Amino acid sequence: MFAARNIKRLRLGLLLFFIALAVPTALLVGQAYRQLKWEAFHQHRVMAEELAARSDRKLQQLFNAEESRSFTDYSFLNVAGGTEASFIQRSPLSAFPVKGEIPGLLGYFQIDTEGDFTTPLLPQHEDASALYGIPADEREHRLQLQARLQDILSKNRLVSAKREGTERVRSRKIAPDESLRQKAMPAPSSQGVEAEDEVIAELATRPFYQDNEPDKDATAMTAPPPVEEVTSQVAFDRLSESPSTQQEEKKESSQNPLGRIEDLKLDSRYQSAPAPEKSTPTMPASKRRTMRKESNVLPVDEPASVAVLRDSDTTRTPVRITTFQSEIDPFEMRLLDSGHFVLFRKVWRNGQRYIQGALIEREAFLRGLFEPLFRETALSQMSDLAIAYRGDIFTAFASRASQRYLSSSDEMEGTLLYQGRLSAPLSEMELIFSIKHLPAGPGGSLLAWLTAILLLVLCGGLLLLYRLGVGQLTLARQQQDFVSAVSHELKTPLTSIRMYGEMLREGWASEEKKRSYYDFIYTESERLSRLINNVLQLARMRRNEQQIDLHPISVGELLDILHSKVSSQIEQAGFTLHLECDEQTRASVIAVDADSFTQIIINLVDNAIKFSAKAERRQIDIGCQYQSKGRILFTVRDHGPGVARDQMKKIFTLFYRSENELTRETVGTGIGLALVRQLASAMHAEVDILNREPGAEFRLIFPVAVADH
Repeated sequence: MFAARNIKRLRLGLLLFFIALAVPTALLVGQAYRQLKWEAFHQHRVMAEELAARSDRKLQQLFNAEESRSFTDYSFLNVAGGTEASFIQRSPLSAFPVKGEIPGLLGYFQIDTEGDFTTPLLPQHEDASALYGIPADEREHRLQLQARLQDILSKNRLVSAKREGTERVRSRKIAPDESLRQKAMPAPSSQGVEAEDEVIAELATRPFYQDNEPDKDATAMTAPPPVEEVTSQVAFDRLSESPSTQQEEKKESSQNPLGRIEDLKLDSRYQSAPAPEKSTPTMPASKRRTMRKESNVLPVDEPASVAVLRDSDTTRTPVRITTFQSEIDPFEMRLLDSGHFVLFRKVWRNGQRYIQGALIEREAFLRGLFEPLFRETALSQMSDLAIAYRGDIFTAFASRASQRYLSSSDEMEGTLLYQGRLSAPLSEMELIFSIKHLPAGPGGSLLAWLTAILLLVLCGGLLLLYRLGVGQLTLARQQQDFVSAVSHELKTPLTSIRMYGEMLREGWASEEKKRSYYDFIYTESERLSRLINNVLQLARMRRNEQQIDLHPISVGELLDILHSKVSSQIEQAGFTLHLECDEQTRASVIAVDADSFTQIIINLVDNAIKFSAKAERRQIDIGCQYQSKGRILFTVRDHGPGVARDQMKKIFTLFYRSENELTRETVGTGIGLALVRQLASAMHAEVDILNREPGAEFRLIFPVAVADH
């Protein structure tokens, strides 16, 4: 009970000590980890800001390239080189398929004051396509693309639906001589490109003259535009207005599966931490886009002029051009109800306003522009990128761990890393970076390893302290038991010796009993001698004062010495001795200390006698056998109950006894077998125990010192 209470107190003390060390250590590690996490967050936030700025710069490059386009680029033909030009060329926007740096670009368009829709894909008069080297099949594809562009704008109520009757009337007004028009525009053939080259070559030889006034024929045919055609300009004006009202309406009707920004439920706790302030990427004030002016040159009624030129080689009718000033607004970009982006600008020419722009596929634009930039950075390893326009999430790119596109707002829940707007004309578009897995930073792995090592050292140290404390408590208890056992072992034989000595001194014993009294006194004296020798031997071994003198001796000599030492001990205990060893083994020589070897065997015999006292067969077997690899095996066996399997290793422990001190029936101090192991180890021998049927067998193995001859 005393030992159990002490062990319980030891556990409680070590637990309190562990808590006293673990709590401040955990707080320190937690603070360091939070600092590293904030540093990692700030580092990735800076990366997100840089990525947003890089995306914005790329967008500005694309838009600047579009801003640099002249008013005349949106016509199929224009004059190269200004008013002194000597040739007419195709517009760079007339290429097919449509070429452009903007991802998802569908095509360019122009809407005049009357609301008429044109594209640079085809000349103003479609029947003249073959004249400019456009094959029939390509012309059909151009017509399809033109119809698609007009259809998209029409569905979004930006232009009126095409009216075939109006187009035919306007065509007749410009080229009333049908036979001349047919003659000037031959059927499409493989010679189309050559025909175009011939036309341009002839135009290069014709004189040009400048007309700063609007074309009289064009003015004469101009009529007040219908109300429905004027609405095209109004519709684009509405696109330029503040989107607050439209945005509120879209909140009610939006069916976007990704939802709105407020649906993301992003955790913005890190946004309140002190960080270097950096505003949403916007254009500097000195570089804001403003209206610009330019001088333009366009051929007037180019189909009719070319037709006259082709009709007569001898007539040198000059091709008229017009020079005018244009005021061009910056580009604006808006999202249409159909899901397309429209990039447009307003141009003023001679008091008339034109709308010029391009239609862009939304998904192709967002993925083609932002995804490559996002994937090539480390942000794609740990964050998601969502792109919002007017609060609606249109596209989201998952972190590289999932490698897929997100399809619902629930999949984007996380910690807000960075949110910023782009510059005009996409100032209503936001980039939202949310954290899926924030790495701890460069020092995170080091901190984790140090924490693991510290925890291991702390737990290991406490475990060692616990085991050491339990061992010391157990040793103290065993020492107390040892003192009690030694006191008992000394007191019993001394009392018996004193009693028999007094009886012999007083003459109370008869002559017949004197012999047995003398034998008892001798036996008890031998027992006391062995006990005292074991105690002294143990004390010397504990102080490292034991001197082991190894010298070669034959096994036969050892057995003869051993027989004289243990035979009387065995006989007086009422046992018989059976000694067995063959001649070859007796002739073998081993290096041992004879006194230590004898003490080992005596202790083993004494242990065998104590634990087989109630055995039916009272016999002690001592044997020796030559084994392979040059080893000699000595055995000491009894025929008692044997040793429990769970105690086979413990019985060689100092002060260990297999029986309870209050109920044990055998005598002993618990140092005999511990001394056996220590002496055997000092002589480079091995000791072990095996259970036999019946009894237990102790085994000693010594290496052979001298080979047999």
